[in-house]
Amino acid sequence: MKTLARDLRHGLRLLAANPAFTAVAVAALALGIGANTAIFSVVNAVLLRPLPYRDPAGLVMVWEKSPRNDRNVVSPAVYLDWKAQNRVFGDMTLVIDFSRTNLTGAGEPEELLAGEVSANFFRNLGVLPVIGRAFLDGEDVKGRENVALISYGLWQRRFGGNRDIVGKTVTLDGIPHEVIGVLPAAFHWNSRTTDVWVPYPLDPGRDYRATSGRYVAVLARLKPGVTLRQAQSELSTIAQRLEIQYPEFNKNWGANVVPLHEQAAGGMRSILLLLTAAVGFVLLIACVNVANLLLARAASRQREIAVRVALGAGRWQLMRQLLTESLLLATVGGSLGLLLAWWGTDALVALAPKSLPRLSEVGVDWRVFGFTALMAVATGVLFGLVPAIVASNPNLNDALKESGRGTSSDARRHRLRSLLVVGEVALALVLLIAAGLMIRSFQKLQAVNPGFRAEKVLTMRVSLPTSRYNKNPQVVGFYQDALARIQSLPGVRSAGAINFLPLTGMASGTDYLVVGRPIPKPGEGLATEVRVADPNFFSTMGIPLLRGRTFTAHDIAESSPVLIINEELARTVFPGEDPIGKKLVIDWGPKSPEDEIVGVVGDLKHYGLDHKIYPTVYWSHARMPYSAMTIVARTVNDPTALAAVAIREIHAIDPDQPVSDVRPMEEVVSASVSEARFNVLLLAIFASLALVLAAVGIYGVMAYNVAQRTHEIGIRVALGARTGDVMSLIVGQGLLLTLAGIAIGVAGALGLTRLMASLLFGVTATDPETYACVSVLLALVALAATYIPARRALKVDPIVALRCE
Repeated sequence: MKTLARDLRHGLRLLAANPAFTAVAVAALALGIGANTAIFSVVNAVLLRPLPYRDPAGLVMVWEKSPRNDRNVVSPAVYLDWKAQNRVFGDMTLVIDFSRTNLTGAGEPEELLAGEVSANFFRNLGVLPVIGRAFLDGEDVKGRENVALISYGLWQRRFGGNRDIVGKTVTLDGIPHEVIGVLPAAFHWNSRTTDVWVPYPLDPGRDYRATSGRYVAVLARLKPGVTLRQAQSELSTIAQRLEIQYPEFNKNWGANVVPLHEQAAGGMRSILLLLTAAVGFVLLIACVNVANLLLARAASRQREIAVRVALGAGRWQLMRQLLTESLLLATVGGSLGLLLAWWGTDALVALAPKSLPRLSEVGVDWRVFGFTALMAVATGVLFGLVPAIVASNPNLNDALKESGRGTSSDARRHRLRSLLVVGEVALALVLLIAAGLMIRSFQKLQAVNPGFRAEKVLTMRVSLPTSRYNKNPQVVGFYQDALARIQSLPGVRSAGAINFLPLTGMASGTDYLVVGRPIPKPGEGLATEVRVADPNFFSTMGIPLLRGRTFTAHDIAESSPVLIINEELARTVFPGEDPIGKKLVIDWGPKSPEDEIVGVVGDLKHYGLDHKIYPTVYWSHARMPYSAMTIVARTVNDPTALAAVAIREIHAIDPDQPVSDVRPMEEVVSASVSEARFNVLLLAIFASLALVLAAVGIYGVMAYNVAQRTHEIGIRVALGARTGDVMSLIVGQGLLLTLAGIAIGVAGALGLTRLMASLLFGVTATDPETYACVSVLLALVALAATYIPARRALKVDPIVALRCE
């Protein structure tokens, strides 16, 4: 301990005596460690930290598997069959987590995000309310389901945290519900804070295959000792039995068992791993820079080290001292990096898309702190070990001479530093190419035509409670009145409505038949998405009518069996034919009528700008009344200025009707690319940081080389070397190192960027334009970093250079 304390004191004195060196080294390490810690805080929350449930490793999601979707929502009938026939799950529970409900009677009406579940849902998760109780068995039976659990946030926001809320009655969609408990503040499901949970009354005696489609999710808990593979095998066997038993409904439908932790991570695993690799490259480049600084510093201390050796210091003692200095640098850099990470984590959360799973859990905790400490120690050893090995083995004869320049030790150090520069250029190039590919991909994504004109369009969601609007004419009449009022407002060009707004990811779908064509075998039928719109929706959104007509007032008044199809359905089902007048039978329950195609409209991007377009049919709202619709209004000026007036018009029809999700359509489009924007922004930041660090590294090596070759340059100038000769000597050496690094970096990028192919849109992982542009950019930056030391070399006075030797 005395020896360690002595080494620490000596190291601190040396670092304090060289403030410029210490500042540069600490800054590089702080940036590298801080960026890694900030990203790790996100990775920790999303991928590493266990879910906040009882024994989360045993929880899985079970989905139906179709030829089109590996994780399709489940039919209640299939859920009941799974539950009755499986032997691998201790418990199964049904979940519907995309519902909405209207809270009225306690202040301003408000639409809430609601969840409908089996009574055993919270018991299965192991979640207990902070006050009150969870659902009891039997409360998911018709007639006993009017109880509710509310979120901690709703309890605080709407009810002031009053503990007397338990036992009180709240009105949800016009129906009284007793509040039986308040859920913990930390409870989240599916990355969202659902406001209210109610039981879903599933009727085991109902034939759900004949009366409904697929719309539920299934949560299950594995029995002790059962593996994921065993569960998948059993569910696949049950799915095969159901195919044979119910071919009309279950043909070509399987089952897919997914760990809940994997499900919760969503599609963010790949990009988070990519960002982790990116910041790892930044840290490696920072370490290379610091190693180069230490090698240069060791060269200036070679006489001191030689004297120590001559006086009896062993190599291990010298290495220990030098490594102690490296660890001191890493400790200071790590401490500053942790502070940067604290700020950087807040910035990441602010910039992150709302779809990022477990966003509220991102922060600096003991795992993040431990990661930072481990990284500081690892980087201290990483960048300090090679310089310590080289410096601790000096040539005493050369080092103790009056001038130690030009020794074999200097040559070894020069080669080592050159290799380090080549390495950091290669790392920087790989990161720059990855960022370049993501930027080009994002540019391609933004250039995609969504199929509509988003500018100057206001959107707002209205969900009518079925307890009050329980007849189709009431529902249709409400929206007709609301649209007429909004369209009559000053500054409104037109107004329409649709059940599922484009780019929000929601849809309904089913099979259909083309009248006059042979009926396909079970499981081989045509599939389409089904949407409901009013006549003005297409013109309001700027969706082109390609053929035929849209809905008319007669269609609305008579609920005519007509429909409109999108271009994709016309192209795939009626190639080379005119679809107008053809008839389809949409499988939407028993005795589905024949609907005549009266129009073809342009394709819309419903799931995202980077998603494929599916065949789609549109019914008029009168043909299929939906209680929940999104109203769209095209305005003359800023659409947000219309929001308050439009809401007042809806309240004039029904004062208890809440309006939610009020936002411009341009905001909807922007939100749909928020994940891609977040990925591009972070990669661009890290790549820029890598570029700066690489430039600093090249500059440092070349500046040191110029300083070491002052004598040589003086002789060359004295013997008649011209300015161009000296410039080409220095710049050529720097460019040679850069080109070597670029060659290695391109080879590495060709292999590594293939791993991010799934994250790219409209561009390949080997895009030659990106590789060329990034290589040229890096070469130009390296040229600038080399030019400055070269200019300094031109100012060498031969007389001064020779005299100082």
